[in-house]
Amino acid sequence: MSAALLEVQDLKMHFPVKEGVFQRARKVCRAVDGVTLSLPAGSTIGLVGESGCGKSTLGKCIVRLHQPTSGSIRFMDTELAGLSTSSLKPHRRQLQMIFQDPVESLNSRHMVGEILAEPFLIHAMGDAGWRRRKVLDLLDRVGLPANAAERYPFEFSGGQRQRIGIARAIALEPKLIVCDEPVSALDVSIQSQVLNLMLDLQRDMGLSYLFIAHNLAVVKHVSDQVAIMYLGRIVELADADEIYRNARHPYTRALISAIPQPDPRHRQNRIVLSGDVPSPINPPSGCPFHPRCPHATDRCRAEVPALRPAPGASGHTVSCHYDL
Repeated sequence: MSAALLEVQDLKMHFPVKEGVFQRARKVCRAVDGVTLSLPAGSTIGLVGESGCGKSTLGKCIVRLHQPTSGSIRFMDTELAGLSTSSLKPHRRQLQMIFQDPVESLNSRHMVGEILAEPFLIHAMGDAGWRRRKVLDLLDRVGLPANAAERYPFEFSGGQRQRIGIARAIALEPKLIVCDEPVSALDVSIQSQVLNLMLDLQRDMGLSYLFIAHNLAVVKHVSDQVAIMYLGRIVELADADEIYRNARHPYTRALISAIPQPDPRHRQNRIVLSGDVPSPINPPSGCPFHPRCPHATDRCRAEVPALRPAPGASGHTVSCHYDL
């Protein structure tokens, strides 16, 4: 793989929780609590975890829709974490996002042609004729007819609307796209079409993806590496084949055991976790997973495990006190 396109170091995003008549910040929601990862150019990292674990917040921090509380976001050798809005503008051409809900992320008052031309207007690129040609080219690349430019988003199906969202994301030919559960709102038959489109665009344009999802089966199909996130932290990171074959963290093992099997004769030992995900406002002491972990010890309850190399596995890191 190529050199790192994106380097995230100890990134934190803490939101104040306001209470009382005067709405004073008395508590903190630790949505992202010290994430470190590296994304090589031209590759895909799948980011997986239960709802509420901080996946989408991490993605929005990376594209700077959120100003992170602390930590480093180094993209194409530029530190983004502390840049002002005006200083970020030239970097946004190389850093785009596909949102989970195409209904909410597309302006229903604008025709598709206006939506796709907007990035070029914001960055003062080309004249009206040039922008029109680029819009038609984008529609063709994502498999939509030219007359789609004259229609509104609500006139399309969910899969077609997501194709419009993808076209908008690739309009400026970025290097990195953060994909926030881009297929979770689609029918299963449509999901595979959209995923194949994204893989084709990655191959043709040299794109890198941070692919956020809660479906491990989908992530396995598109990812070079997989990062497992729990309560604002990365608890395991490895190559996709390695993590499915040799998961080390008990949370990862539980997620993998829940993947549906296409063969009804295949019996898989399902690992059922007790309890719910703890609140990021009041996280447990020590390892954040210990209240639900069947292997937890007193050390787990008292000490936060560092993300360290797993014994005997190159490039495989895990945040667990014991090699299970």
